[in-house]
Amino acid sequence: MGKIVILTGAGISAESGLGTFRDAGGLWAQHSIEDVATPEGFARNPALVHGFYNARRQQAAVAQPNAAHRALSRLQSDWPGEVVIVTQNVDSLHEAGGARDVLHMHGTLAGALCAACGHRWPAPDTMEPGELCPRCGGASTRPDVVWFREMPYYMDRIMDHLAGADIFAAIGTSGQVYPAAGFVQEANAVNAHTVEMNLDRSDIASAFDETRLGPATQIVVDWVAEQLGVTRA
Repeated sequence: MGKIVILTGAGISAESGLGTFRDAGGLWAQHSIEDVATPEGFARNPALVHGFYNARRQQAAVAQPNAAHRALSRLQSDWPGEVVIVTQNVDSLHEAGGARDVLHMHGTLAGALCAACGHRWPAPDTMEPGELCPRCGGASTRPDVVWFREMPYYMDRIMDHLAGADIFAAIGTSGQVYPAAGFVQEANAVNAHTVEMNLDRSDIASAFDETRLGPATQIVVDWVAEQLGVTRA
């Protein structure tokens, strides 16, 4: 039945109460991206950045997976071929919904990273400047998230999966952040069927074979049901 590669963005978690950085009034609206999501911002004011990610971590800890997360988990379980989930999200809602082996290309709020030696470990609920790395003892602890102008994780594996894709689906993504925005071109190059699922058409909607608009909890659930040949997932 072939391989399905799925890219998810903030839109799939919005109905679980986690806002995107385009939402008015949310955490992102209170800060400049340059201040809280770049290496330079962290170097200037680590306390601000840690405070921002502490708040995001607390939000994510109480969020629950929604019907779209659970539908993708069912697709992974019931599809006779391979289903690979790649996410730009730093929450763990895919895993909470039952998904396996999710590739978090932008890292995860649940992780801490030593910028000096590269060691990773589970993040505490609250992180503060000056915390020491448990391996090297350096005071270079940061959230294990990929900031703007940093290379996303797992890119070689993701490109290999795209090269073998029969279906590529992008869910809840803006089409504005690269390299993820270029994944549809990689899928098109191998003649995969490409589908975008969003509340609104993204900036790259014309690159997809198919566009479905609406809340993720409706359109993703319906799409999964169609793939599995059931009335509704």
